[in-house]
Amino acid sequence: MKARIIGTGSYAPIHTMRNDDLAQLVETNDEWIQDHTGIKERRISDQGTVQMASEAARKALEDSDITVAGLDMILVATVTPDYSFPNTASLVQAQLGAKDIPCIDLSAACSGFLFAMNTANAYICSGMYKTILVIGAETLSKIIDWTDRSTCILFGDGAGAVVMQAAETGIMAMEMGSDGSKGMVLYCEGRPLKNPITEQEVLTGYQYGHAAGKEETDGEKLHMDGSDVFKFAVRRIPDTIHKTLELAGMTVDQVDHFVLHQANRRILEAAARRLDLPIEKFPMNIDRYGNIAAASIPILLDELNHSGKLERGQYVLTSGFGAGLSWGSALMQW
Repeated sequence: MKARIIGTGSYAPIHTMRNDDLAQLVETNDEWIQDHTGIKERRISDQGTVQMASEAARKALEDSDITVAGLDMILVATVTPDYSFPNTASLVQAQLGAKDIPCIDLSAACSGFLFAMNTANAYICSGMYKTILVIGAETLSKIIDWTDRSTCILFGDGAGAVVMQAAETGIMAMEMGSDGSKGMVLYCEGRPLKNPITEQEVLTGYQYGHAAGKEETDGEKLHMDGSDVFKFAVRRIPDTIHKTLELAGMTVDQVDHFVLHQANRRILEAAARRLDLPIEKFPMNIDRYGNIAAASIPILLDELNHSGKLERGQYVLTSGFGAGLSWGSALMQW
């Protein structure tokens, strides 16, 4: 028994922020952003993560011809929840009207959807559940420092969802990993520790040494060492892809589509070169959405699915990589 994607859906906020709009906020320009990232525009939301996740979920359910009564579980991958608790998945459950099923959030940043999809696969293959809704949703605009031109040009908002169900074909192999020792090259601080036994606010992240000597925090904002993240990604992507294919007894030449997390066009081009594959096998939509962390893969899958580019029987390899530092891949027969 395998877990198969039987339906996809996505939601993109209405408001579009183009590179020229960003040039009004920070010292940058459209040509530089496109040349270094491949991004022309991104979507910025005036709604929360729950609302976007719910919209994408409804479309995925409609596409799969599954009602909420047919769901056994909801998994949501996000690092930008509307609330610390209740979790996003439970609030999506309420929005959809689903009843009495487990609802779980997973936090693995840009690898989040891949981790959630592989988790759903494990539940389905074990026989515990038959039909699982998996969502990747992010409102990254609320954790962006809009005065930091090295990060504000990269990220956007949106949500994507898939319905996975037990079937004879589907996910064939998967591989995941994390390297927490490098975690602080890409991070977002949480609420500081402040209670009756602390004399002042304490950033628990100090134990990693990233903020040594820093007296105050910039708040809950994203921080990134772009060079280290780039080097990690271009090295790790080919490695996780080869390991996944080895588990399935296949080679890169047999894969029809490589659906990778949309972080940076240069990263995707470097991965294609290292795998000695044509860039045409790596579909992209980063030019229109930017980096949407856990939402990027399911949104791209939905676009490929509804444009007719994904055909039943084709081999699709998905791969995510990002904060943690985390990475993972899954090979499936569509």
